[in-house]
Amino acid sequence: MSVISQVLLKADDELRYPTTGELKAISDFFETGAQRLRIATTLAENEKRLVEQASKQLWQKRPDFIAPGGNAYGQKQRALCLRDYSWYMRLITYGILSGDKEPIERTGLIGVREMYNSLGVPMAGMVEAIRCLKDASLSLLSAEEAEVAAPYFDYIIQAMS
Repeated sequence: MSVISQVLLKADDELRYPTTGELKAISDFFETGAQRLRIATTLAENEKRLVEQASKQLWQKRPDFIAPGGNAYGQKQRALCLRDYSWYMRLITYGILSGDKEPIERTGLIGVREMYNSLGVPMAGMVEAIRCLKDASLSLLSAEEAEVAAPYFDYIIQAMS
């Protein structure tokens, strides 16, 4: 939920107008909007390349994942992994655009551990995959933009750890 929604819902729940501090938070949200849009656009426009780069990095670190018997062995399994990586990239852009981690939590992290465990997907592998996505993604951004984007990757990593 965006800062704006949070402020409005809280004020409405308390039957009051937004406070000066809350209005300042909304103002700050608008001031960072262009930067958040740039970051999300960069990630979205480069998503395929980022996923490919991150998966190659992961397979180099963990060749057992793509070896016979590994969770990403075979074209179908590997394609499913890449699909998931793309999905997490999209969730990260949602978080960046909204300036909040709630869309990531609501859309992508509730029950994720249980799902991957039931499918036999090692959580350590997913954590490493998100780290690879983070490294690839942050390399495209300026230092200031990377500082904004990194916490959204870290949030997923922490939730999966």
